[in-house]
Amino acid sequence: MPQRDYDSMPASDRLDLASIICGLAEDLAAMRARKISAQDGLARAAVAKQLFNGVRLYLQAETIHAVSARPVTAIEESLHD
Repeated sequence: MPQRDYDSMPASDRLDLASIICGLAEDLAAMRARKISAQDGLARAAVAKQLFNGVRLYLQAETIHAVSARPVTAIEESLHD
């Protein structure tokens, strides 16, 4: 198997969003089947809301970094000395 290029890997893969969304769908199904209480479902939804708020902040920071990042000349010059 070839080594994965983590620089070009999508943020959704790095943050494993697919498994989080699948877990939420499983929680909803469990709540509908009365395997977990409505209170448990609400608690899990509140945790998911905070997690996705963190994802939003992560993606905003990544975007800002990508737009405003510039090479630091002093550091690059010291590497060549």
